[in-house]
Amino acid sequence: MKIFLLEDDTGISMGLKYSLEKEGYEVTHAASVKEANDMFQKDTFALAILDINLPDGSGIDVCKKIKETEDVPVIFLTAYDDEVNVVMGLEIGADDYICKPFRVKELMARIKTVLRRAGKTKVSSSDPEIHIGNVIIRLNEAKVLKMTDSESGKMTDLELTAMEYKLLLVLCQNRGKVLSRSQILEEMWDVRGDFVNDNTLTVYIKRLRDKIEDDPTNPIVIKTVRGLGYLVN
Repeated sequence: MKIFLLEDDTGISMGLKYSLEKEGYEVTHAASVKEANDMFQKDTFALAILDINLPDGSGIDVCKKIKETEDVPVIFLTAYDDEVNVVMGLEIGADDYICKPFRVKELMARIKTVLRRAGKTKVSSSDPEIHIGNVIIRLNEAKVLKMTDSESGKMTDLELTAMEYKLLLVLCQNRGKVLSRSQILEEMWDVRGDFVNDNTLTVYIKRLRDKIEDDPTNPIVIKTVRGLGYLVN
């Protein structure tokens, strides 16, 4: 997945590029408005991270140009006291912003959240259903069904909360991969305020198992990998 980075500070840009590439993203970097405009004409990107204050202009101008031609999600990098520019950026279509200095983990969580909202995650409408054991997730309807009678094929509509559904999707998007608790927490962190901490995650895992597992004390769908995290096969 390609990410565009506009940042004139060499130290910040090198660190971000390294961190993003470690997460599996392909990064294209520009250090000026002119470079950014040229690069966007030659390639397409899943997301853009734009610094606001640049030597030859503003990242806001780059955002305007991007939004005129394509709906690419945008995250602004900004200073703490730059409230006016932040508001302006959000008004022209930016999806989020983060203030310098910031923690890389926090930015990664925001990137995942913005990509998820834009429908650019591993699970998309091109795969309208996910089957795990006797559970079916209908993505287009945000509905989870469980087979309660294999002979008749009877399905029961499970009533999951928004956070339980989000947790189930996070696990399914990483199917076959052991996710640590910290990785799950990063995926579920939401800039809108739906914060999940470690203790709350334990509760959500238990509630989700109570609803989707035949025997929650001996889970088959969401397995615990002792000392490492959780796994959906």
